[in-house]
Amino acid sequence: MDFTVVDGYLLGEATSKADAVAALLAERSPDPAAAPFYRALEAVGVRAADEALVALRLVLAGEVPSDERVRRVRALSAAARAAKADDPRTLASGRKRDAAVLGDLPAGDDLPAIAAAARAAYAAELAR
Repeated sequence: MDFTVVDGYLLGEATSKADAVAALLAERSPDPAAAPFYRALEAVGVRAADEALVALRLVLAGEVPSDERVRRVRALSAAARAAKADDPRTLASGRKRDAAVLGDLPAGDDLPAIAAAARAAYAAELAR
């Protein structure tokens, strides 16, 4: 399964949420744990929270989508997006809100370094 579009959307690349949802629905996993997520995406489409995309992405990576794990991956996604978009205010707000799950990101205001660290941690979370 190719996750380029989904990961691109979640990490702030020039990919729309509609394209990410379409990619997930186009190539479905037979894993029964993914079925409820597919049904939800069919029902609400792009109105689905990013947490739903993250949870399905974890399931498709063979991981358990626990609340803590989804929160961490979503927070890493948001940090990567904000840093990539050169948006220190949104990054600071997210770091404050998600401090418990983002403690390993570099401190400071080097946005390219923060974006790279968030992307690497995102990849590590999906490759355990």
